[in-house]
Amino acid sequence: MTDAYAQNRTLVLLRHAKAEPNGDQPDVDRPLTARGRADAAAAGAWLAHHGLLPDVVICSSARRTRETWHGVAMGMTGAPPEGGSAGPAPDVHYADDAYEAHPADLLALVRRVEPTARTVLLIAHNPGVSQLSILLDSEQADRDPQRTGQAVVHRTTAEWAGLGRRDTVITAEHTARG
Repeated sequence: MTDAYAQNRTLVLLRHAKAEPNGDQPDVDRPLTARGRADAAAAGAWLAHHGLLPDVVICSSARRTRETWHGVAMGMTGAPPEGGSAGPAPDVHYADDAYEAHPADLLALVRRVEPTARTVLLIAHNPGVSQLSILLDSEQADRDPQRTGQAVVHRTTAEWAGLGRRDTVITAEHTARG
C-alpha cells in the first residue's frame, strides 16, 4: 500500500430518505414513508456493495434521519445498528446541530471526526447537505440538489480537521429511484 493510498478518506453525504408530509407533529418528528424505508435499505446495500462501510456516522437527530440510518444499517449488514451485525459497528453520533444546518455547520461536524477514521457517513437534510457537497467539490456547482435517499461519495486526501472548500472529488452517486 502506498502512502498516498493510505491517506485517502471517503465522505458519503446522504440526504435522508422520503419522509411523511408535515402533519400535526413537529417537522423534526416526521417519520419515513414505506418508500423511504425501502430506499434507505437500498442505499445501505449499495454502500456495502461498493465497500463504503463507515467507520463513523454523523446523523441528524431528527426522526427521519435516525430512521434513515436504521434502514441503511439494515441494508449494509442485515442487522439493526444496535448490534448483532457482522463486522465492527461504526461510531454513531446523533447531532442536534445537523438539523436545519448550514453547510459550514455540517462541515464543522465532519472536522471533529477522529483522524483515524477512513470513511464517514453524514446523514442530514437539504439544503445544507447539497450545499456542502458543492462546497467540497466546486466542479459540481451546477448540479441539482440531492434527492431524498441520494448518496454522494466524496474522496479526499485532506485530514478531517482541515477539510475545506474544493478538497474533495465526487467519485460515485446512488439514488434508489429515478
